[in-house]
Amino acid sequence: MAMEVTQVLLNAQSVDGIVRKQAEESLKQFQEQNLPSFLLSLSGELANDDKPVDSRRLAGLILKNSLDAKEQHRKFELVQRWLSLDSAMKAQIKTCLLQTLSSHVPDARSTASQVIAKIAGIELPHNQWPELIGTLLSNVHQLPPHVKQATLETLGYLCEEVSSEVVDQDQVNKILTAVVQGMNSSEGNNDVRLAATRALYNALGFAQANFTNDMERDYIMRVVCEATLSPEVKIRQAAFECLVSISSSYYEKLAPYIQDIFNITAKAVREDEEPVALQAIEFWSSICDEEIDILEEYGGDFSGDSDIPCFYFVKQALPVLVPMLLETLLKQEEDQDQDDGAWNLAMAGGTCLGLVARTAGDDIVPLVMPFIEENITKPDWRQREAATFAFGSILEGPSPDKLTSIVNVALNFMLSALTKDPNNHVKDTTAWTLGRIFEFLHGSTVETPIITQANCQQIITVLLQSMKDAPNVAEKACGALYFLAQGYEDVGSPSSPLTPFFQDIVQALLTVTRREDAGDSRLRTAAYEALNEVVRSSTDETASMVVQLVPVIMMGLHQTLETQKLSSDEREKQAELQGLLCGCLQVIIQKIGTPEPTKYIFMQYADQMMGLFLRVFACRSATVHEEAMLAIGALAYVTGPDFAKYMQEFYKYLEMGLQNFEEYQVCAITVGVVGDICRALEEKILPYCDGIMTQLLKDLSSNQLHRSVKPPIFSCFGDIALAIGENFEKYLIYAMPMLQSAAELSAHVSGADDEMLEYTNLLRNGILEAYSGIFQGFKGSPMTQRLMPYAPQILQFLDSLYLEKDMDDAVTKTAVGVLGDLADTLGSSAGHLLQNAVSSKEFLNECLSSGDHLIKESAEWAKLAIAQAFSG
Repeated sequence: MAMEVTQVLLNAQSVDGIVRKQAEESLKQFQEQNLPSFLLSLSGELANDDKPVDSRRLAGLILKNSLDAKEQHRKFELVQRWLSLDSAMKAQIKTCLLQTLSSHVPDARSTASQVIAKIAGIELPHNQWPELIGTLLSNVHQLPPHVKQATLETLGYLCEEVSSEVVDQDQVNKILTAVVQGMNSSEGNNDVRLAATRALYNALGFAQANFTNDMERDYIMRVVCEATLSPEVKIRQAAFECLVSISSSYYEKLAPYIQDIFNITAKAVREDEEPVALQAIEFWSSICDEEIDILEEYGGDFSGDSDIPCFYFVKQALPVLVPMLLETLLKQEEDQDQDDGAWNLAMAGGTCLGLVARTAGDDIVPLVMPFIEENITKPDWRQREAATFAFGSILEGPSPDKLTSIVNVALNFMLSALTKDPNNHVKDTTAWTLGRIFEFLHGSTVETPIITQANCQQIITVLLQSMKDAPNVAEKACGALYFLAQGYEDVGSPSSPLTPFFQDIVQALLTVTRREDAGDSRLRTAAYEALNEVVRSSTDETASMVVQLVPVIMMGLHQTLETQKLSSDEREKQAELQGLLCGCLQVIIQKIGTPEPTKYIFMQYADQMMGLFLRVFACRSATVHEEAMLAIGALAYVTGPDFAKYMQEFYKYLEMGLQNFEEYQVCAITVGVVGDICRALEEKILPYCDGIMTQLLKDLSSNQLHRSVKPPIFSCFGDIALAIGENFEKYLIYAMPMLQSAAELSAHVSGADDEMLEYTNLLRNGILEAYSGIFQGFKGSPMTQRLMPYAPQILQFLDSLYLEKDMDDAVTKTAVGVLGDLADTLGSSAGHLLQNAVSSKEFLNECLSSGDHLIKESAEWAKLAIAQAFSG
């Protein structure tokens, strides 16, 4: 087979389907029968300069895919498989790969770089291939530039694959030295400079120690800034990408360089080619992100000992930064509104301007207003659109006081432009800006209302009129209506200013959903989102009209189920439409399914609605599955114990959802719906519990299921125990060890990063909710004593959480609640355990004096339960 591998690889890329399929089959067979020799022949193919480029490329790709995969469980399997291969065979493969770095074919070198980095990512953490970095570094000093280029590219990929803890500081210093030397202007070969600049981008994460050393940092910054002036556009772009990365990783080290960087970025934005200019703007967007985070975290009051002081780079640069960004707004492209993925200088500039407004607040307004006033009425559409975009961009950040008077003046102008401006771009941006006005300056928290009785009718008339415009404008008008309705959601009064227009609004939105071109510019989705928000914010006055919507939406859903024999493209569109309709029904169920006057009428539709949802499952597609599942959860909440009549038919779909590892969001939603059904059915869910618990326990044991689904599963144990009470006893021997091992894992996570800590707190909360549900479910039952053996471990978990001191408020509240549940359910039997627990004293006292009233409330209840347990 090794002899013919070239031909098989070429055949696998043949245009002839039969030849291709045969070749793919042969490759699969070879891999399954003798993996080591399969991988060796691929690496030999890649290394052999006499072989065709196409067969080498595919050989490299298959090699790479045999070492890595997107799905975590598959990746784990591939890593284990590689580690278990014979080391002599692996050494031969690695020799072939290193040899390929000196090939004259760029494609082969690049593929080999990636494969070497993948192997390094597997082996270096296991202290294997220790000589690799030394070998690569000795390559960098070789004369042929193409070898140098390939080696720098490999070092870059290696830094991307390997965690910085795995490489010792001495090697990091050598890698950085090699990379920065490769970037130097004295390096005559542009391919080498480009590879080095891209490698630095990946190596920056390794450079913490180097950035704390003034001399080394100065040198790195000087070389990066010089590279932004290279004659080669790709090198300039890569150098700016390095600056963007430095701005977020090493913000606190930037002060000495910021003036020079401003000059470099301003020159690039004004004069350079678009890919470079976009990165130069991205640098300032990144600085804004950093400063917004610091200001939010520290609330603006900095003491001398603040960990990360805010340098206010954006505020200092405002007088020059804002004019530079405003200039970019005039560089629009003719068709940018029609292209969903469009990203150009004007859009990047507007986005950055929005971030600057959030960072600098009120100070930006006087710098932008003259530009708006000067351009808003100009005959050239670009000037009108830029002025409108600038206005929309600064509405989040400055205080309502600073903006309200300006917006009041601008509102009439905007409404007029939305109907009368001849240009599509201007109308698109105007509708977007109105949406931003309603999002940030309208609602129960704003003191001076922008929308009054005097202008409400005009606003709605204009928005409904715009919904008949081109899809991109109509979509933005729907978005504006969404925020207009949202502003009335928490008003709490029985009457809403939208009531007189409710019927017209709903009718107009339904008409939009039926437009021939509603598939363009996300228009149909935007219309349903707006309709959902209008329903959510509606009051009792319009409840009867919401009820009238039910048969209309149900009919729409029914029609999607009637169409036969669809192409895959049509099936995808049908699934999307079903998802939107199910989502709309969910909102309606939540709105009118509970209040008495409408509940009675609504219930007449429940059977029919459930029938439709089940039919949606029957033509099964992931997106619909999610939306229909959520709608069923809402229906269960509203129908209560009556939901039992649907269970027999629904159960198979519930089980399918719980088994859906691949689309883990579907699995997570299904777990949530099990909770809804438990609350609705209580003991009536008992006949289905064996199946549900078996599946949940399987999910927890699986290494294929995404970790984010595990906290809700634990929480679901609590829901089930609450619903079926002492009947949960037979599951204790399975559920409790699972909870205990997860509790032990989640108790100690010192040194975890923010993301890991956030996940750990979700996991802790899920575990605690399970314990809480189990204690409450067993309360007052003769089976209570069956929980006693688990009490010491649970208290130990609470103690260790308290001692770790890294719980968030949600976990603290649930934890003190569990303390109370344990005392309340087990009573005097747990008295001696509670007396010895840290959590029942110090933790409880800390919660009793908490500033959070929910934590305090839980703690007061727990204190009472513990006192009763002691006295019992």
